[in-house]
Amino acid sequence: MTIRVFVADDQELVRTGTVMVIDSQDDMKVVGQAADGAEAVALLAAVPADVVLMDVRMPRMDGVEATRRLLSGPGPSPRVLVLTTFDLDEYAFAALNAGASGFMLKDAPAEDLLTAIRVVHRGDAVIAPSTTRRLLDHVAPALPAAGGPDPLAPLTERERDVLLLVARGLSNAEIGARLYLAEGTVKTHVGRVLFKLGLRDRVQIVIWAYRHRLAEP
Repeated sequence: MTIRVFVADDQELVRTGTVMVIDSQDDMKVVGQAADGAEAVALLAAVPADVVLMDVRMPRMDGVEATRRLLSGPGPSPRVLVLTTFDLDEYAFAALNAGASGFMLKDAPAEDLLTAIRVVHRGDAVIAPSTTRRLLDHVAPALPAAGGPDPLAPLTERERDVLLLVARGLSNAEIGARLYLAEGTVKTHVGRVLFKLGLRDRVQIVIWAYRHRLAEP
């Protein structure tokens, strides 16, 4: 299967270089480009894409708002991988909160970018646990607390344990070692947590846990 990639970046040189790298791969094809978020949203309404590389800082409409619009519309939506210049970037966090599947620094090696596109395309998130912790530690104080009934009520006791460890940035292997579970069993529990809470990926689990004050910096 060829992965259809859309590139949104206001820097033409960066955009051109990214397109060349992607089109050099046998399993990828660039299906469109945009210089800002508004143009990206408009073009993606007519051009099907599997993965969108979204710069977060663009004129007219930034990548955060463009991500929110792309992922809130009816029907299937592409996976969004946000690109940022700065490691601890509130824009990147806002894009993750809007539903993006991860973020990468713009100066990442080309091979890392290609790997990230493939990972996002198969439904996983691209963000290192250590980076997740640092990003959330940086912005957690600004997160509003969600009120209401027990947010963990839909989950079993084991699923709660797994969620809290995911929120701390542990990998499936680390969670399995901590809970004496096989890594495949942990993956199954993570999948159930995602389904029951209506979340997209483990990055969204982390954000959800911080919002509900189940994890602290």
